[in-house]
Amino acid sequence: MESAAKVAHESRFTLGDIIALFDGVFDRAYNTRLIRGGDEPLYRPADDDTSYHQVIFARGFYASALHEISHWCIAGDARRQHEDYGYWYLPDGRNAEQQRAFEQAEIAPQALESLFTAACRREFNVSVDNLGGDAEVDRYAFAETVRMRAERYVQEGLPLRAAAFRNALYRYYQTPATLEQACTAGREVLAG
Repeated sequence: MESAAKVAHESRFTLGDIIALFDGVFDRAYNTRLIRGGDEPLYRPADDDTSYHQVIFARGFYASALHEISHWCIAGDARRQHEDYGYWYLPDGRNAEQQRAFEQAEIAPQALESLFTAACRREFNVSVDNLGGDAEVDRYAFAETVRMRAERYVQEGLPLRAAAFRNALYRYYQTPATLEQACTAGREVLAG
């Protein structure tokens, strides 16, 4: 029989919790909310139809939420004014050159995602995201590059928003903090 503490810890892995943590840390300061989406993730800045910025993650996947948050934590003010931060994205089926460019662009976000995942006490898996492509993918080499970048973030410091979110995740998933206490801890990092 599982202990009550383990059951309580496991019950914290809900999309509602990750959305509440993100919104609780960033909605007031950045007018940005985390939104459960459909098949494809997307960042959408506020417009005439929606008064707040949206970090939209795919299909209700927990890992997708953490990944899209990672991209948002890296994007600067100017990038956050453009849909999908103004970046290109080529879907599955990339050639070798396109895959190299994709992986280069994904090192920092996946490094942050790995730190967020660890704060949640979950297992991180890199994504090379190229099903059906003709490019040979070295998943292990990419994973090592992401791991080294994550270590560098830990040594040199995370971007402010990433540090705030990681702190909120850590407080919620690794201490008995409530959602509100974890959000407060994240907002305290933002406040300096």
